[in-house]
Order: sequence, then C-alpha cells, then structure tokens
Amino acid sequence: MQAMSLKVEDEILQDAEHFVKRRKISRNAYINEAIKAYNALERRRELREKLAFESKLVAADSLSILKELEQIGDGNLR
Repeated sequence: MQAMSLKVEDEILQDAEHFVKRRKISRNAYINEAIKAYNALERRRELREKLAFESKLVAADSLSILKELEQIGDGNLR
C-alpha cells in the first residue's frame, strides 16, 4: 500500500467526515472505498464508449445481415 498526500475542498472533507463518523470507519478506509467506487464507474464509462465505437464499426454490416436473415425467414433469398 502506498501513502499519498492530497488537498480536499472543505465542503467535500466535511461531508466525508460526516460519513466516516456515521459508519464508524477510518477516513483512510472511506477514501479507499470512494476511489474504488469511482474507478468502477470509470471502467463502465470506458466500456460504454468502446461498445459505442465498435457498434458504429459494424452497424452497416449488421443491417445487411439482418436484411438477409429477414429474406431467409420470408423464403425470398436470392
């Protein structure tokens, strides 16, 4: 585990201290949980962006394949 120093806005620190006391956990544990939660949120954002990008790459092919499958279902494949 690595130590770090950071500056926190007064209002944010006051909110954090409130929850630290209420949950009866250390400030360090609270900050670690907060960073872990934010990292998970960022991973989901990255995944959403990657999925949107890759969906655009295959959109035209997907529509073409869908049309072919519809023709197969209708018995009209040429």
